[in-house]
This record gives sequence, C-alpha cells and structure tokens, in this order.
Amino acid sequence: MSAPTSANPPFPMHVSVAEAREMLAALLPELETETVPVAQALGRTLAADLEALVSHPSATESALDGIAAREADTLTASAEAPVRLKIVGESRAGMPFGGRVGAGECVRIYTGAPLPEGADAICPVEQLADEESADDGPEYVGPEYVHLLRPASPADVRPEGGDFRAGETVMRAGLRLSAPRVALAVALGHAKLPVRRKLRVALLSTGDEVIEPGLPLQAGQVYDSNRVGLSAMLGESGCEVIELGHAPDSPASLQAAIAGAGGADVLLTSGGVSMGKYDFMRDLLIERGRVSFWKVRMRPGGPAILGGWNGLPVFGLPGNPVSSLVVFHVIVRPALTGQPVQSLKLRAATPFRGLKDKTAFWRGVIKDGEVGDYGPQGSGILRSLSDANALVIVPEGGGVQAGDAVDVVLL
Repeated sequence: MSAPTSANPPFPMHVSVAEAREMLAALLPELETETVPVAQALGRTLAADLEALVSHPSATESALDGIAAREADTLTASAEAPVRLKIVGESRAGMPFGGRVGAGECVRIYTGAPLPEGADAICPVEQLADEESADDGPEYVGPEYVHLLRPASPADVRPEGGDFRAGETVMRAGLRLSAPRVALAVALGHAKLPVRRKLRVALLSTGDEVIEPGLPLQAGQVYDSNRVGLSAMLGESGCEVIELGHAPDSPASLQAAIAGAGGADVLLTSGGVSMGKYDFMRDLLIERGRVSFWKVRMRPGGPAILGGWNGLPVFGLPGNPVSSLVVFHVIVRPALTGQPVQSLKLRAATPFRGLKDKTAFWRGVIKDGEVGDYGPQGSGILRSLSDANALVIVPEGGGVQAGDAVDVVLL
C-alpha cells in the first residue's frame, strides 16, 4: 500500500480549512436529548430554549449597603450641610422591612435587600455619619438618626426583573454551557437541563516510535503526548472519550485497534496520514475504507484525512504534535461542538510570513494589546503551544507586516 499517485484521485484533495470543518460536521450524527442535573451540565450543549421560571431580582432591591430613603428628602444633602433622617428599621436579604418609609425617615439596608415601601433611593454607607460624629467623617454607627453627606440616588436601586422576567426566553438551544451559563440557568429557576447527549469519540494514536509515558525512552522514540493532549481537549469539548490506546505501524494492528471503537460516533487518530511508506492509516482508508478528503490547505497540519471505516466516521490527524493539536483546535473542536472558532483582531507587533497556497496558523504571543511572533514554528516543537497564547491566521497568499490588523485565535 502506498500514497495515491494519480493526478485525479477519487476524492477531494487540498480542501480549505472551512471545507474540512464542514465535511467533518456533516458526518457526525444528530445527538439525542437527555435531561441532567445542573451540576452535571458543565460543558454540555443546551438542547432546548430556556425560559425564566422566576424574575431576577425577585423584588426591587438595593445594589449596596447604606440607607433607603425618599430621594426628595435628600436632594440638598452635602458634606457641608448634611441632611438628617430618622432610622425606623432595617431591611436585609431574606428579611425585608415590613413598614413604610415616610417623610424624613429611612431604613438601614444591605446589598440585595428589598427596597421598603415608600423609599425610592439609596445612600451608600460611605456617605453617612451618625448623630454624634456628623462633622468627623463618613463613619456610620448611629442608632436613631443618620446624616447624609450626599443625596440618595435611584441609580443604586435594582428594579424587580431588571435582569430577566418570568416567562422570558433567556437561553437559546445550541449554547455551550459554560460555568456562568450554568449559574444563569439556576437563577432562571431550573434544577435540571435538557442537553444533547455527549458525542462519543474513540481515540487512537499510532506509530512504532510512540511509547507510553514513564517508560525508558530509546533513541528515536517519543512519548505519547498526542493521545494525552487530544484526550484532554476532547474532555474540554464535552465529549465522552473511548480510549483505544496505541497501535504500531501495521495494517493488522490498526484494524485490531479500530475494532475496539464499537459504540463510538467518530474515530479520531493521530499519525500515519502523510506521504510516507509506513503511513498505514491513510492507506487503510484509501484502499479498504472511504475517503472524504485528504490534505488541508493549512500549516501546520496539512496531511489530515477524513473518511470512514465500516460506517464509522474517521478523522486522521497528523502525527507531529503541534500539527495534531492545531488541527484539532481549528477544525475538529468546532465540528464536534457546533461552536465556531473564536477569534479577534489585534495589531501585529512583528511580521508574519504568508504562504502561497495555504492558510498559516503561526504561534504568537499577545502582549500589551498586540501579538508578536513566538519564534520557532516547527510542527514538532510542542513547547511552542505551551508558551504561546495565540494562533495568528495568515490567509492563503497573504502576509502580515508589523502594524497590520490580524485575526487571532486564542489558545
């Protein structure tokens, strides 16, 4: 078995990054919906719109500690001429004041506490002085009367339902549930959430030179960093990982390992997909499986392959560690999660080389609002993905000069 030499292979070659992403996504199954407790929802994809079951805040409340009063009673307050109000009670979270604030009155109030009836403004504790120390500075401990050193403000009142109201659709299906979104779902009143079933991804690394971490390393061997790194990235992507371990470079070993992928929705491999004599993963798909495309117009990561084996979608990543992880970051993860690659525009602090027929994803370092070249860009320099914090996108045939605006993917 060997790499195809025909000028017109029976499958697309050198597809774009966007095409590769779309073709992989098209092979993935439609995931069923399941309901899970909110504590298990982190990283999952919301399967249905969520309405607020309650309003937030549930009552008109104070945004800070101080006193609640009628704004009209405090308009002339200043440090030179404080306004004196009588304290008639207090309101705190969970224990609101039950009476009404009248003219010349106020209520001690604390952050998140309901605003008493009659009051419409807040004066912060830093702008209050007690009866005895009104001339000594903003320290409030007074038991009956308080002096305001500035007017109370309605701006520090949070209106009922100011965040969201009961019945309002707040979260849409398809959202990936980050920690803030899980917290929001709880605030909406939901104890359980409808989510899509986790995508089951079988993971296999290949190569005679690849060995398990912790074993003695012989000349020419490498530790299996790809499998560990990809497994972690799959976990971060909300996938269920089926670990197939490692297979040496032989068709029989690869087929035996792939046989363990039962129940998977997609198989992800690393290594064996380039132009070499021993790139058997490529050959298995070309000669005995199915190929959707081979090679992507990108660097690093060009040799990636997409196909199928006995009905199972297979995405073959390159064996070089940087290539493998970059392809996952910009092609595989967006397809698995349904979430687009998140990029932003920054000013280039250094030039970035363009490639005639490939999109380049150069490692960069963001500092002071600009992004500069990391340095060595070899696809085997795994340390660069740890030290860099961005991928700088240079489109095909382009080039970037210092000072240009560039698209950047955060790492």
